[in-house]
Amino acid sequence: MSCIITISREYGAGGHSIASRVARELGIEVYDKDIIRNTVRDSGLDAGVVEREEEEISRADAIWRWITPAAYTDRREAIHEIERKVILMLASKGPCVIIGRCADVILNEANVDSLNVFIYADVLHRAARVSELIDSKNPGEIQKAMKRHDAARHSYYQQFTGKRWGDFQNYNLALDSGMLGYDTCVKLICEAAQAIKA
Repeated sequence: MSCIITISREYGAGGHSIASRVARELGIEVYDKDIIRNTVRDSGLDAGVVEREEEEISRADAIWRWITPAAYTDRREAIHEIERKVILMLASKGPCVIIGRCADVILNEANVDSLNVFIYADVLHRAARVSELIDSKNPGEIQKAMKRHDAARHSYYQQFTGKRWGDFQNYNLALDSGMLGYDTCVKLICEAAQAIKA
């Protein structure tokens, strides 16, 4: 028997790959971009707008929020509220893996039990993966991409949960994919999920 699993991850730590493999191993669904598609369908907003608003918070965004805080906040909060409902709907279907989107806190606040996992890795392991993701060997570009994505995830999580992204106290498992490798991470998550009584 498995449970609902949420996976948060540093950029380049392999969280998406690990989540997909966990779902395959347990024979359950994995949700990531599906959440965006459902949000678009329910809100009528342009997919590009939702993807940008959902997780990509940059310095320019911070300035934009300062200039027009009400409109910016209203739009972001509206998108997040739709995503919250989508996440709860998906979780109500049964065991699954949900990647990012503050799913751990959303489920906890709704009294839905879940195994909450954070995947991280050292800079060298992440840089190797990010190099593949952005198709670049340039160290400056790789480092910039890691910082930008992690900062965006941190800001998004903090804005909608009031908690610090990556803080081990927010998760049941925190796994170093660089040291452990993807196979071991998948194994540990699956074993933990199967040990939890649904």
